[in-house]
Amino acid sequence: QDGVVLMALRMIVSPLTDPTEKISKVDEHVGAIAAGLMGDGMVLIDRCRLDAQIFRLTYNDIPPVKYLTKKIAEYKQLHTLYAGSRPFGVMIILGGVDDRPQLFQTHPGGAYFSYKVAVVGEGKEKAIEFFKENYKEELKMKDAIVLGLKAIQIASGEKPSSDIIEIAVISMADKKFRKLGKEEIESFISKVEE
Repeated sequence: QDGVVLMALRMIVSPLTDPTEKISKVDEHVGAIAAGLMGDGMVLIDRCRLDAQIFRLTYNDIPPVKYLTKKIAEYKQLHTLYAGSRPFGVMIILGGVDDRPQLFQTHPGGAYFSYKVAVVGEGKEKAIEFFKENYKEELKMKDAIVLGLKAIQIASGEKPSSDIIEIAVISMADKKFRKLGKEEIESFISKVEE
């Protein structure tokens, strides 16, 4: 109701590597999560940033979240048409605020859909069932963060940890993308345990 929450689990491939960041800032008021082949995700997010800058320069206005989603979807769809080119192996969740909070998910073939809650990855079915039972339209962002952490706990079967969870928020009040720090995430995790 008062903004958008983006939440992702970072995969730890090896104890010798730092986990890859999954949530990226696209524009002041838009963030994105890439799920799938991270190289493809980075290319698409960079392309989305470019589209946002072109829109700002052309129209001297902030780009609508739906416009940026459509641009990603069109680019993905183009890569399904030609021989010698493979489809992008990534789903992008784009969240942001313009006149209202918005959340979209793009599929590898170029389709996109608007969601109230979007979930991808391992344990998706359990998380979707949890959200169907517990999501309410009037949720505030702080409550949505706790709800999202509970969904992650149910889907993964493990207690959430600030070492592998990323959270970003975009509030209607200031329309600014902001990633939460480790301490903030820990404070929300402690509320999950209550």
